[in-house]
Amino acid sequence: MTAGDKRFFQELDQALGKHPEKQQIMEEYQSHVYELLQEEDITEVYDEIVKRLGTPEEIASIWKDEATVTPKKMQLLFVVLNVLLFAGGIIFTILYNIYEVEWIEVLWKWLTAIPSIIIIVYMGFWGLLGYEIGKEFGSGGLKILQRTFTYAVIPNLILMYLIVFKLVPYEWFQPLLNGPFILVCILLTLVLYPISWIGYRWGRKASV
Repeated sequence: MTAGDKRFFQELDQALGKHPEKQQIMEEYQSHVYELLQEEDITEVYDEIVKRLGTPEEIASIWKDEATVTPKKMQLLFVVLNVLLFAGGIIFTILYNIYEVEWIEVLWKWLTAIPSIIIIVYMGFWGLLGYEIGKEFGSGGLKILQRTFTYAVIPNLILMYLIVFKLVPYEWFQPLLNGPFILVCILLTLVLYPISWIGYRWGRKASV
């Protein structure tokens, strides 16, 4: 360790004070500083670190602000959002099959004509889940991601169960519920966590 990065971490340690995730934050920045020092021959180490990462005071301020976003709030947010997506889809399906409303029929035909776009957007939702957790909680967010994913994916698993065992009226979901589409949905459900994890890793980098 050079005098420059030693000074940086001493100041960061002091600036963070009694932050609950102080150890994880220090480890996070140690890895980034290590990567930075491997890139090129740097003479003014402290100045270069501050230029790339910000001053210790700025970093501490960012993390103190983010500490107001609690894991439970973040977890609840994404669980509720996913439940609302499913609830909205169920309500919309019921309205389409029970009531003859022109704009609902037009919207239904439009949505069922673009299943691939719907899937891509939904995958983006799970990527966003991981990204936001990684950005807000850094290296300490992996367990939060795992817990949030476990709770948020429950509606998906219930729907898959109902569809696979034909416990839902298939005719209500036509023309979507065919063999290939169901298989794609099952496979995509299996990759939801990897997508969230990739988003988490991306968010971790963005948090620095």
